[in-house]
Amino acid sequence: MRQVVFDLETTGFRYDEGHRIVEIGGVELVRGAITGKSFHTYVNPERDVPEGAVKVHGLTESFLKNHPPFADARVADAFLEFVGDAELIAHNGAAFDMPFINAELSSAGRAPLANALIDTLLIARRKFPGAPASLDALCQRFSIDTRDRKRDGHGALLDSRLLAAVYIELTGGAQAGLDFHEARKAGPDAETAARRTGRRRKVGPLLTEAEIAAHEAFIATDIAPGGLWARLLGR
Repeated sequence: MRQVVFDLETTGFRYDEGHRIVEIGGVELVRGAITGKSFHTYVNPERDVPEGAVKVHGLTESFLKNHPPFADARVADAFLEFVGDAELIAHNGAAFDMPFINAELSSAGRAPLANALIDTLLIARRKFPGAPASLDALCQRFSIDTRDRKRDGHGALLDSRLLAAVYIELTGGAQAGLDFHEARKAGPDAETAARRTGRRRKVGPLLTEAEIAAHEAFIATDIAPGGLWARLLGR
């Protein structure tokens, strides 16, 4: 089964109040394992970006105006091609991500997505009733490394990667299916241990060194040199 975990950054919370998408990130899963294939683009919202939104994701109007609008084939069609008929996974996807993306698709003259959706927020609330269910809280629960997010703030691709790791944990360690194959080779004792623990390896950092360096350079030079993000990086 092919799945796509995706995340959006926007100018605000409600598409029906004129807010727009400014960034899209997506990560591919096949049979419950992260494949390494991803999608990412910044989007010109063709409007202002409120200060409150900039504080969340760091994307300013002056930066975004140099990127294509959603209706551009490099955004809408490229995203649709990446998604294909995959099952979609998003955190608060039913109330936020899917309505936002479908509003943008409709405005761009494309058909809305009809893909099946898994909402990890709903899963988390059912699995851990009364407990915090934000992406940060779930990463903490599953010991998933969020140092990059704490340092650099929200980012659609980074959040998609974190959510992919969270989804794997929420579904009982979906990557354990790969471990069972190796465990069978090692013998019945190893296979039994793999099934008992669900997942035999702790989820490590999800970004490569090159991606971290590129993101730091982007923050330092493109978003707001000398501003909040530079200060967070100690520059």
